[in-house]
Amino acid sequence: MTTVRAPIAYVADTGERPRYYANAHEKDTIVLAPVDMTITDMRGHDLSLDREGCLLTSAPSAVADWADQDQIARIHLPELDSLLKRITGCDVTSITPRGILRFSERSGKTGSSDNSHPARFAHVDVSPETGARFRAQSAPQDRPVIRSAQYNVWRAISGAPQDVPLALCDWRSIAGQELIKADAIFDPPGGAPEFSFEGYVVAHDPGHRWIWFSNMTPDEVIVFKTSDSDSSAAQCIPHVAFDSPIVPDDAPPRVSIEMRANCYWLG
Repeated sequence: MTTVRAPIAYVADTGERPRYYANAHEKDTIVLAPVDMTITDMRGHDLSLDREGCLLTSAPSAVADWADQDQIARIHLPELDSLLKRITGCDVTSITPRGILRFSERSGKTGSSDNSHPARFAHVDVSPETGARFRAQSAPQDRPVIRSAQYNVWRAISGAPQDVPLALCDWRSIAGQELIKADAIFDPPGGAPEFSFEGYVVAHDPGHRWIWFSNMTPDEVIVFKTSDSDSSAAQCIPHVAFDSPIVPDDAPPRVSIEMRANCYWLG
């Protein structure tokens, strides 16, 4: 089992409620407090969305141009619907039709489109309250929902190896008090109104177990859990981009696409 030591960009608990922006990071009020942590390569290991909170799975796609939002909506959403039903056993999905492209700094494209920076501080996308609200907004109305959960699907479309991989924290190592409520503020380009919701930033805990998946191909995805109505199941998975200390200097700059989905189990 391969491990690396690399800084995880934790956030200091200053006693003030942090806020961070999708684009205007100069307005962020978070204080970074990086700590070198062991990060374990879990490629080839059997992980569970309800135990660790994440997994790597095969997910070939017929999308030819990941920047084409029409192809994302027309081709990729049905692909993700089938994938999520297969790996979760859910009955219905509601998938955000827009893919979020992100670029490592070496690409020269960081910040070139909306929300295109890699996640350079440990965070959880939504708090349980935010996740419950989002799941309720797209819940089926014709049958009772017995369980709902929210997932991120992350694909490295630039090929292997990744210079800036995604690290995820095993849910079983989360104590709870290190999760700091924060305001995630979305500031779309072009003058559209800002909007925000509550998420978490993550302070250091020496008990954290960080994992990553090496050498991802465009035919694979990481799926990880952001919220779940089942309080006993893994959720609120912290994640962060980190600089891999083992990739060669000529590794392709990481380009990734992230999709978000709600899943529902019906009575």
